[in-house]
Amino acid sequence: MNKNSLIYIAGHTGLVGSALVRKLKEKGFSNLITCGHAELDLTRQADVEAFFQEAKPEYVFLAAAKVGGILANNTFPADFIYSNLVIQTNVIHAAWKTGVKRLLFLGSSCIYPGECPQPMKEEYLLTGPLEPTNEPYAVAKIAGIKTCQSYNRQYGTNFMSVMPTNLYGPNDNFNLETSHVLPAMVRKFHLGKLAAKGDWDGIIKDEKKIGVIPEDITANLVSVAQYHGHRIHDSFKSFTSVSDISPGITLWGTGAPCREFLHVNDLADACVFIINLNDKKFASLLASSPPALINIGSGREISIKELALLIKDIVGFEGDVVFDKSRPDGTLKKLLDVSKLTNLGWKPKISLEEGIRSTYDSYLNY
Repeated sequence: MNKNSLIYIAGHTGLVGSALVRKLKEKGFSNLITCGHAELDLTRQADVEAFFQEAKPEYVFLAAAKVGGILANNTFPADFIYSNLVIQTNVIHAAWKTGVKRLLFLGSSCIYPGECPQPMKEEYLLTGPLEPTNEPYAVAKIAGIKTCQSYNRQYGTNFMSVMPTNLYGPNDNFNLETSHVLPAMVRKFHLGKLAAKGDWDGIIKDEKKIGVIPEDITANLVSVAQYHGHRIHDSFKSFTSVSDISPGITLWGTGAPCREFLHVNDLADACVFIINLNDKKFASLLASSPPALINIGSGREISIKELALLIKDIVGFEGDVVFDKSRPDGTLKKLLDVSKLTNLGWKPKISLEEGIRSTYDSYLNY
């Protein structure tokens, strides 16, 4: 890409898309094409093709997707498989029809088998059953990878699939019904901090600004406030009779699973690095095994329990952390093998602690 290239970022308002916009602007790219859902519904094929014919982007970052954590994936499996299949297929097909030079499709590490050898190499794709809790989303993302590979094979396109690990950072989703583990913890511990102070006004303000607080978490907050001897706000008194609620912050599972996390700004940097590779290196990735697929991660993992204690310390919640072992853990280990990317010369720059602090700051200023 040169500084004047026409670059379309699909999903520019989301966690990944907004980071890509920031990174591209930071690097001096000025002709960025963005289009919100109100202007363009990516699930409508005719509209997508008309948009591409008019905008004529030279490069595409396909970051538009329906995303969520274990709860959302379990609750809305049809929504996750349908929306993602349709969005990615429409964009990839339109990119081919209009002669896009290079496209980067953003997938997810959940494409790998649920009991995958660690760390997970690109060639482990489709070597075993998927994790059941997010199978529909994973199947959609695998279909996107295969779509890019098929168009490259049949039409000679330059469409690359990148598989990020668990992401977090500015503009994250803090909705406790649909968020991923790290932003959910940030919000839970912040609400617990407010409850421990008896700051009901702060909790009410948070709910109006960020979104509904589920009833089980509200009961948790009431228990924390009672434990610290605070008066319960009239709006929350119906939860004072709930029994067996811990006066700490309750998290799903055992805390034993390990996860890898990457700040979204580092992901954006890696994506721009990959799409900007010279022709020889880009062609070698397209021809690698499996073709046109590369992992993006930090190469480091942390247990959910250790992550919880780190976030608790950064946020400043002084109560207990309780793990609800009746809730699912998900995959026990998910660490990407990122040797293919590091061998090209890219490494992340943002430490986990630094990244969580900046994420908490962005949450406070949401």
